[in-house]
Amino acid sequence: MPHVEQLAAGEQTARVHLRIPDGARTGVVVLHAWWGLNDDAIAYADRLADAGYAVAAPDMFEGQVATTREDAERLSQEHESGGVDAIVLAAVDLLAERLGTGARLAVVGFSFGAGYAIWAPSERQSLAASVVYYGAWAGPFLTQSTAALLGHFAETDEFTSDDEIREMEEAFRAAGREATVHRYPGTGHWFAEPSRTDAYDRDAAELAFSRTLEFLEAKLSS
Repeated sequence: MPHVEQLAAGEQTARVHLRIPDGARTGVVVLHAWWGLNDDAIAYADRLADAGYAVAAPDMFEGQVATTREDAERLSQEHESGGVDAIVLAAVDLLAERLGTGARLAVVGFSFGAGYAIWAPSERQSLAASVVYYGAWAGPFLTQSTAALLGHFAETDEFTSDDEIREMEEAFRAAGREATVHRYPGTGHWFAEPSRTDAYDRDAAELAFSRTLEFLEAKLSS
């Protein structure tokens, strides 16, 4: 059964939506978009748990959830440098502890959470894979990990440009890391989040999820 725990992250605490199915040997940290830990993020985490993965979805916004773009932008700006990195790593450590020595983990990030999903494997070698939805980042930290990347991107995105995606792909490959990027025709940012009724594309979202499951199976079972 899903439940909420308090996560110790340095000098702060954060709640985390946690599910550990019986027999789970691999796990996924799910990092929410700038809306906060809303129903979309929890439902996505639960789908991964239903597929057999232990899942931790940390709340990076101290219980705050936005429904408008204005509030979401404010929340993301307020928390961008407010210890979110510690919360992300604490969630990874929690799954690693619960699953035991040698557990293979992945991290999935949506939009705001995508950057942290790209960065986290450079800090935790237990992370063998990153999955990002419409969020790109390239940095020197990429050389500090061997984790593979799967990216899901919209055809038209006002927040993530083609140049940013291309730069990220090139940086991954320059670092000797695998990067697979899919584009979804006719979609825009948030196409995989059902509550964003103006952007949600069920067919694209389901295709992205099925590709994610295939990717996780390939990278975590080896």
